[in-house]
Amino acid sequence: MLLPGAVPVAGLDVELTGLRSQKGLIRLCLTSVADNFPACKDGAHAVTRSVPANAPTLHFDALPPGSYAVAVIHDENGNGKLDTFMGIPREGFGFSRNPAIGFGPPRFTAARFDLAAGEAGHQSIRVRYLL
Repeated sequence: MLLPGAVPVAGLDVELTGLRSQKGLIRLCLTSVADNFPACKDGAHAVTRSVPANAPTLHFDALPPGSYAVAVIHDENGNGKLDTFMGIPREGFGFSRNPAIGFGPPRFTAARFDLAAGEAGHQSIRVRYLL
């Protein structure tokens, strides 16, 4: 039951699996705007977090109900970006719903999931390494 004037919200737990080390940081982008995925360049329409790699579970409270997608990188050297070699990621990455990966990141629709008001959602994201 909601109090008068209360806005219904949702929560989300994001669990990361497959980390090859506990070095560096986990950088996470949670967005409901397709044009902002996966980089979260517009911080006004996204939630970003950086946490130590030895804490592979993140919790979000008070999210408006809607469709979201999550992008994650394992920034092992802590330089604030996904390092690549000839366009191939050298650090780990992952997306909500663990979509198949081709050339480049998946589309928002492939990683999208819905959160309903009052829901405690859960996403288990497998971190992948190509090099």
